Amino acid sequence: MASRLLGVATQIMVMAIVVSVVLLFVGVGILVLIHVCVVGRAFRGPGAAARPDRRNDASNGLSADELEKLPCYDFEPGEKGSGAIECAVCLETFKRGDRCRLLPVCKHSFHAQCVDSWLFRSPICPMCRASADHRKGCEDAVVMVGISVSADPLAVHASTSE
Repeated sequence: MASRLLGVATQIMVMAIVVSVVLLFVGVGILVLIHVCVVGRAFRGPGAAARPDRRNDASNGLSADELEKLPCYDFEPGEKGSGAIECAVCLETFKRGDRCRLLPVCKHSFHAQCVDSWLFRSPICPMCRASADHRKGCEDAVVMVGISVSADPLAVHASTSE
């Protein structure tokens, strides 16, 4: 009877050890999985789960046909002393004759080459995030850009000269 009791006790202890080892490995596996998820999220950056997948951004931007429908003009400096006006994409000042593109909704102007590369990837203004509307055609017009004195000293107005 003692040997039988000893055999049952041994089996129970072996089973307990096997169950403990299995649970240990399962627990370590779960911790590794949680670690991989946390580290992976850290590498993607904050808010990555809320953002759409960036690999398909090229398909979300404007097409070449839509870009051609946006108004274009050759830059002509406005009033003397109005200060240099810069392209917000490349940070270069506009020079006489530069080909520029005007976004009709927000009226922001950029070098056409700079903003076109932006709009191929994202259909919004790089400055204010307004939609890049394409209702107006791309015409070979000359636009006078200057700064007028108004309640908003930072307002830049564009007008087409004839």
